[in-house]
Amino acid sequence: MNSATPKEARRAVVQLTVLRILVYAILIFLSILCLFSFVMLFINASRSNGQLQAGFTLIPGGHMLENFRNAWTDSSINIPRGLLNSFIVAACTAVLTTYFSALTAYGFQAYDFKGKKFLFGFIMAIMVIPTQVSASGFVQICYKFGLTNNYWVLILPGVAAPIVFFYIKQYMESNLPMEIVDAARVDGCGEFRTFNFIILPMLKPALAVQLIFSFVQSWNNYFLPSLLLTKAEMKTVPIMIAQLRSADYSKFDMGKVYMFILLAILPVLVVYILLSKSIIRGVTAGSVKG
Repeated sequence: MNSATPKEARRAVVQLTVLRILVYAILIFLSILCLFSFVMLFINASRSNGQLQAGFTLIPGGHMLENFRNAWTDSSINIPRGLLNSFIVAACTAVLTTYFSALTAYGFQAYDFKGKKFLFGFIMAIMVIPTQVSASGFVQICYKFGLTNNYWVLILPGVAAPIVFFYIKQYMESNLPMEIVDAARVDGCGEFRTFNFIILPMLKPALAVQLIFSFVQSWNNYFLPSLLLTKAEMKTVPIMIAQLRSADYSKFDMGKVYMFILLAILPVLVVYILLSKSIIRGVTAGSVKG
């Protein structure tokens, strides 16, 4: 078998280098596209209304603190209360959705019972039903029994999340050795103790991902809150942003508006950064410790 000549070897190295440079260039370009809107949001949040009316620029202004003070103390929109409402709903929904979806997935993975395939298919069928289809009856029930303007009417419907259940079940099928469950049963460990102290730590990467997605989805949810929240002190951030769109544009302080949007996305970014570290730590540390 003939070996490659030095000229062919150099050509292969050059081609590989060019390909690598091209791949990095594409990745850098896509990263700039993804981050550009965030950078512009920070820049615009630091500019005054007059500066924003003057046109586009990449130079930050010096009005960040002023815009923050104006947005935070706005009498027409209670931003601190809106952020608190959104955080309570989103955090509770994310935690409960992820936990009970993992518990359901564990039940399907660890047990064989009658109707298992039918129930799995039923859950998958629910996944393709739009939220608007089931929301009509749910909203009528909430108004009939006086359940509006309540955190729980927004949290509990989000707990039943077929997509989260399906993702965690697929993760279990490829990463959860059932021998560990059998060993725990032999040692006399109860089912809930096995799930909470053995299974959940092994699912940390999948749980972290679903916590992020569930939190962001609940944080950005506008449909149900707009139908069920009528009191100003209960409204969430998406409703407040929608109220800005209906305001008089001639009286707009655009610097304050951009600051409000920045404040609205900061909690999502913080949660993503924190849980991204958990994903990396969960993958590198391993799920079973000696």
